[in-house]
Amino acid sequence: MDTLTKLKEKIVSHKATVGVVGLGYVGLPLAVEKARAGFKTIGFDVQKQKVDMVNAGHNYIGDVVNEDLQALVESGMLSATTDFSFVKDVDFIAICVPTPLDAHQQPDISFVKGSAEAIAKHLTKDTIVVLESTTYPGTTEDLLKPILEKGSGLKCGEDFLLGFSPERVDPGNLIYKTKNTPKVVGGIGKEATHVIAEMYRQVLDSDIYEVSSPAVAEMEKILENTYRNINIALVNELTMLCHKLGISMWEVVDAAKTKPYGFQAFYPGPGLGGHCIPLDPYYLSWKAREYGFHTSLIEASGMINDRMPEYTVSRCGEVLNRFQKSINGAKVLILGVAYKQDIDDYRESPALRVIEEFQKRGADLSYYDPWVPQYRYKGETYQGLKELSPEALAKADIVVITTAHTNVDYEMVQKYAKAIFDTKNVMKNISKRENIEVL
Repeated sequence: MDTLTKLKEKIVSHKATVGVVGLGYVGLPLAVEKARAGFKTIGFDVQKQKVDMVNAGHNYIGDVVNEDLQALVESGMLSATTDFSFVKDVDFIAICVPTPLDAHQQPDISFVKGSAEAIAKHLTKDTIVVLESTTYPGTTEDLLKPILEKGSGLKCGEDFLLGFSPERVDPGNLIYKTKNTPKVVGGIGKEATHVIAEMYRQVLDSDIYEVSSPAVAEMEKILENTYRNINIALVNELTMLCHKLGISMWEVVDAAKTKPYGFQAFYPGPGLGGHCIPLDPYYLSWKAREYGFHTSLIEASGMINDRMPEYTVSRCGEVLNRFQKSINGAKVLILGVAYKQDIDDYRESPALRVIEEFQKRGADLSYYDPWVPQYRYKGETYQGLKELSPEALAKADIVVITTAHTNVDYEMVQKYAKAIFDTKNVMKNISKRENIEVL
């Protein structure tokens, strides 16, 4: 029986053992869904703290149901380890590690490379390896495949299958989770693609879309996020123009979205945040330069979005000037450091850049975020206010709303704050607006 047939039989019968490398925002929800579908699942992570929490049934990811994790661990369907020798026991392994940018805005694929090297040492015949981490086109075939073949002595396509299936995780989304979000799969070889897709069909309640190669799947993922990056840059740039024209960009967008075709609403903000949109376009720009091609539109959109934290602080300076106050020495209260509403994820949050910009200009900073009581940024730990009180609001020279959390009393904010700069238009329904200015 050949590799393809063996693997497909194990998948369909749910006798395959699944491994997930990286137990973060992507990996842990995927591991939970694999185990819930009846596949014995082993999570791998280099951070012992995460491994210990999973094995104790303690959840640390918002998109995972606490009771599900605990039940799966107690039943023996899900476990975690830092020992990659257990790779020898799995039939399918998904790599879900971070792919950040380095200090020079170039792709840092060290986590992918390290994971591949660790897997290769223990990779056995008749195994499927799938990369889910967002990366540039060609990573699976040009980087991952040689590492796995050299380290294991096995041949891709004959002894093991390899493919790419980009993660699609939107933390805090109440409708689309890992379970019901459509999945794209591109394997090395048509039959490999079919077998990998079958694994996801056994686990997810969503469409599985097969493409011709890993490179197509890699490019598709970058297109998704570049699309958002560019459209957000468009509204951010027009927001700056609208301010000069005395027009509300928020009202402009709300009017434009009444068109039932040909337009999708995007809104301005203090910058881009999260694990994908601010980073992924740079992967494509970097790869394009290898071919002497400059992605002009992508690079321009990145420049516009990168300006927004500084622009936000400058606009706040205009507000403070009306009170004969300068930013230097002003008491500034930031509301929200998470990168989006109602989650505790502050990766790449523009609020952190806004805070940094205020600090450079000599402001006296404090922050409140009901979801993020403390955060680390550039090696420093920052503590938030324990509660948002009338006294804290009245004490601030300006309150800057950088995250649109729904569990904040904005009527109280309006009542006690001297001045408010709302970058998210979250106070649009507050009737008294004499102390509110919107981005």
